[in-house]
Amino acid sequence: MKKIVIPIMLVAIAVAFYEQTAADKNVYVTVIAMAVFMFGMMQLSAKTPSKNQEKEEEDV
Repeated sequence: MKKIVIPIMLVAIAVAFYEQTAADKNVYVTVIAMAVFMFGMMQLSAKTPSKNQEKEEEDV
């Protein structure tokens, strides 16, 4: 899944940057590109374990 999410995120950021440099800026395209990027970051960071995971298990 990581092999699919990372290129999609890169394309979304490229579109957002390109849209910012265009003469007539379309806010909707930029917002959608940023939403896709944030969704991709959420998917990638969901698999990262918490630093406090061991402490929470000891407290229970």
